[in-house]
Amino acid sequence: MRMQGKSIITVLCLSVLAGLTVPADQAETIAKVSYLGPEGTYTEEAAQFFFQNGEELNPRETVNISLEDVLSGEADYAVIPQENTLGGAVVNYVDALIGADDVFVVGEVVLPISQTLMGVPGATLEDIQTVCSHAQGLTQSAAWRAEHLPDTRTEEMSSTAAAASYVAETNDKSIAAVCAPGAAELYGLEVLAEDVQITDVNKTRFYVLARQGLEEEGLSRAVLVATCEANQIDDIIVLLHEAELELVALHDRPEGSALGTYHYVIEVESEDGVTKEQLEVIQELEEVRFAGCFDAVEKKR
Repeated sequence: MRMQGKSIITVLCLSVLAGLTVPADQAETIAKVSYLGPEGTYTEEAAQFFFQNGEELNPRETVNISLEDVLSGEADYAVIPQENTLGGAVVNYVDALIGADDVFVVGEVVLPISQTLMGVPGATLEDIQTVCSHAQGLTQSAAWRAEHLPDTRTEEMSSTAAAASYVAETNDKSIAAVCAPGAAELYGLEVLAEDVQITDVNKTRFYVLARQGLEEEGLSRAVLVATCEANQIDDIIVLLHEAELELVALHDRPEGSALGTYHYVIEVESEDGVTKEQLEVIQELEEVRFAGCFDAVEKKR
């Protein structure tokens, strides 16, 4: 799908950076976007921020289903979480990216995270005995809960919005959810406490994925996936440095067949734009797979 000589994803990136939207009559077709649902997740917020031109946003139960949508052609793009300031890499989603050989990262959204504690109408903090959320939400609110709700138990859910939905369905004053502020109105809940995360600098990085990588010049970032023994990663990092690429993020996951062998997701950047020549140097390594070039956009609080 092309728009005025550029891929629609590049125009979308530029429009977000400039605070603009592209007129609907300039788009050839409406793009379909699958994201980790249900409605009310931070992933939905990231997708809404990145795609601002009437794209069809479809919530999915899992990241893997979102990726399958892209691979099958059911969706043009998928939006998945990758890393949080406090909780670190979201490992099962990093694994999903590693396993998706036929998709490319074409965009990145950095989203400020404001965790909110909410319960059914009429509930108070004194009523709460159980707090449910995604694993990241529980990690990010741990310090606040230790101070304000020290005797509560926790229950992990598939997403923050799933936690909100669960609280609404049970209609139990003793159960609360940690989730995005917008989930309160969506699921008919009342906010019991705002900003229950550890710090105001809490952010999550989301990747936008597609079947084809971007071909534009001057994109500031690239993602590589390396599979090697731990003692080889230093050589790869040295090579990145020699190619004048700065390391943004490095996540390791067990390869699964031998101790000491790992998959590494490596994000790099260049102020002047990542060049084909720089990537060719890295791709000469047998153990490295190119996973896409893109620009990152960040939503301000």
